[in-house]
Amino acid sequence: MMDDPRRDGPPPFDKPFEGEDTKQRVYGAVLHAREPMTAAEIADRADCSAESARTHLSFYADLGIVVRHEGRPVRYERNDDYFEWRRVNTLARERTLDELQSGVSELTDRIEAFRDEYDADSPAAVDVLAFDAGRIDDVYADLGEWATAIEERRLHERARRKVAGSTAPSHG
Repeated sequence: MMDDPRRDGPPPFDKPFEGEDTKQRVYGAVLHAREPMTAAEIADRADCSAESARTHLSFYADLGIVVRHEGRPVRYERNDDYFEWRRVNTLARERTLDELQSGVSELTDRIEAFRDEYDADSPAAVDVLAFDAGRIDDVYADLGEWATAIEERRLHERARRKVAGSTAPSHG
């Protein structure tokens, strides 16, 4: 029996949700969407009927995972607030207050190192074209890591405050 070389790798680009059930494919299609989409567009990406997509999208909208935009046609998009809430709750559940504080400190140090290296307050303030052409890819990678560190620090701080609030002594 020959091994399929793609078996351990990512799914084919043209069918990224192959092998998953319809509910998972619709979920994946919404997560990967960059803008609000109709049920028919999502169904096309999820390789299912528009009616099946609408059923699952309605379920996800009730859970707050997707936002339904009324109109003709109705459009759906992922609810980024839901995923942020979920990430914060996961961090708060899986990490101690000390681990979260340490994470905030490490991320702050990393952000400060980027600020010092690029002499800028944020990734958006860096003029990439001012760098040598051979270094532009590295600069873009750094700016992506910097932006990610800023976002992760914000989420870690929210989780830290959540944990600190739940462990604060009650006054009664």
